[in-house]
Amino acid sequence: MLNLALGRTVLLFCLFTSKLRRDQSNSSSQFSEKFQSLSMDSSETDVVSNGGGDVALLSPKQRRVGLLYDDRMCQHFDSTDHPENPNRIRSIWKKLQASGVDQRCEILSAKEAEEPHLALVHTKKHIDLIKSISSPKYDLQRRSLAASFQSIYFNEGSSEAACLAAGSVVEVAEKVAKGDLDSAFAIVRPPGHHAEDGEPMGFCLFNNVAIAASYLLNERIELGIKKILIVDWDIHHGNATQKMFWDDPRVLFFSVHRHEFGAFYPGGDDGSYEMIGKGLGAGYNINVPWESHSCGDADYLAVWDYILIPVAKAFDPDLIIVSAGFDAAINDPLGGCCVSPYGYSVMLSKLREFAQGRIVMALEGGYNLTSLANSALACVEVLLNDKPIASSLEVVDPFESTWRVIQAVRERLSAFWPILAKKLPEEITSKKRSPVLVASSESDGEFDDEAHLISEELESAIDRIVQPLQNLKVEDSHGQATSVAPSWRSELSKVDVWYATYGSNMRESRFLCYIEGGKDEGMQKRCAGSVDKTRPRGSMWKIFPHRLFFARDYTATWGPGGVAFLNPNRSNEDRAHMRLYKITLEQFNDVLLQETVLNFTMKSPLFDWIDLQSIEEKSCIPAEAVKSGWYHNVLYLGKEDGIPILTMTCTLSDEESFKSGKFPVCPPSKAYFNTLFKGLTEGNQLSEEEAVAYLEQASSKEL
Repeated sequence: MLNLALGRTVLLFCLFTSKLRRDQSNSSSQFSEKFQSLSMDSSETDVVSNGGGDVALLSPKQRRVGLLYDDRMCQHFDSTDHPENPNRIRSIWKKLQASGVDQRCEILSAKEAEEPHLALVHTKKHIDLIKSISSPKYDLQRRSLAASFQSIYFNEGSSEAACLAAGSVVEVAEKVAKGDLDSAFAIVRPPGHHAEDGEPMGFCLFNNVAIAASYLLNERIELGIKKILIVDWDIHHGNATQKMFWDDPRVLFFSVHRHEFGAFYPGGDDGSYEMIGKGLGAGYNINVPWESHSCGDADYLAVWDYILIPVAKAFDPDLIIVSAGFDAAINDPLGGCCVSPYGYSVMLSKLREFAQGRIVMALEGGYNLTSLANSALACVEVLLNDKPIASSLEVVDPFESTWRVIQAVRERLSAFWPILAKKLPEEITSKKRSPVLVASSESDGEFDDEAHLISEELESAIDRIVQPLQNLKVEDSHGQATSVAPSWRSELSKVDVWYATYGSNMRESRFLCYIEGGKDEGMQKRCAGSVDKTRPRGSMWKIFPHRLFFARDYTATWGPGGVAFLNPNRSNEDRAHMRLYKITLEQFNDVLLQETVLNFTMKSPLFDWIDLQSIEEKSCIPAEAVKSGWYHNVLYLGKEDGIPILTMTCTLSDEESFKSGKFPVCPPSKAYFNTLFKGLTEGNQLSEEEAVAYLEQASSKEL
């Protein structure tokens, strides 16, 4: 009942074909010029970027490239038609062999990771679990254990595959660092960049790239690798890799990914451009969060030219590790973007300017086997000094939203990287396009016969297993969100509820942002507003026996600092001042959505009439469709005039994580504190002194 129905339409957004044409005869696109210059034959010359988007020619050199593949990593699989399956690496290896490039490379043997190397980034409990999960003693628990994590499966081959994947990336990274190889590609699975220090998630068991980077920096100091640039071009944010180097200035972590204001997997604010690192690592974490789907070559290369390349030049890394996910590729069923093999080859060629071309690629995502294999081949050819492959796609300009994101990232990081402080000329940013919906099943010429078509079995698996990865927002051909008015809205608009607020929404002007749209003072993000923008039909104040506290250390809306949570458990010792607004159940769904993921299109309610009927008995019901957010637990507080009183807070398990220190407990920022203070005082609930004391106690008293 708490479920978002997702249409198959989203899988058609990125079928760019030869029918896609734009008239650019009135102006010569800067991106067209760059693409054409990079199409020259580099079998005699080496083509690289000079850091500003132009190209330079270097003398030819035979490159020593390592390839690592081991079929034992195919023993990790799920019995269902799961997107993360053994055919992913098999398709790459088959393509490289068919092209003959494997004959030009040094083929390396896989090695299992040593436990001390895993311990550089993972807890002992996590290591013990992954290394033993395939043993017979877990035969009866394996499935239930996997279900306790987010988008994870285990089988009898998982332990060996995970250890081989992590150890293999360490192996190739060490060989490149020692100078035995110029570059290398570790064709490994399971992927790694979502694997946190203490838990697997998002198909990832060990964080392969983070382990290798930590090993070189901390265990092999004599190799002289003092600074590492990690480039994560997987369509999903590398949440775990970011955290592992959050305060480490030796690692410049760069991630370009779909974010959609926290609605796209892995969700939340971690992938925001505001997340820049802390302490000595401030400025060394760079996120480029796409606002929507369909980004392609021009969008990615604009980011390379105007963010990554200038910063990389200033950082001057000793080694580059690419978290090489290919799920931003054309026709990928999870990514929804449109990067071509050509686009990947150009991105990689631009990175070869740095670190003397010492690049380690480690496979992450990528779920369309044809585009995955073609893109991987294009990258290996670049490592071998070949030219970027020719593109059959007509060059177009970046999206308008791409320039908006680029400008925001540059502004946020300009204090750390002065090269980004300069405003981009209007003649560059004026070249932009609107999102295009192309519904076509024709081949675009770069893919094999109908290989891009998605089987019914795979579609079913995506719905069943990886729904969080498909949080896509449907747009029409003009780039506007389609207005979906399903029958549930008209039904729920007839039902009244009291929405009880205890945080910034206690201030009416702030709460109305969720109804009418816009933002209040101190807010850094605008609210989309509700479909029904009718103001509340009443409000009142009440005190409830629940504990108010502040947790998290950053939000996109308020910046650094904790935000208010209500302990889901009651206690007669606690008192929480709460303002109640009388709104419809339809509006409550819209507020719940905005509180949780900021931006998303609902095709079915998060909390419906049946939930309302049962919540009095259950006391709380989690909104599973948006469980990546912190406020997805709907809590029942009683009735007023026969109308249910509802609020939203964290789950009991999240509250336990705050209590144990797994998640941070943090005082609120000044702007957030002031909003709560004004809500309490403007509502005549507390005097100024009482309001300060109430909020200070909530932020300082231990859980």
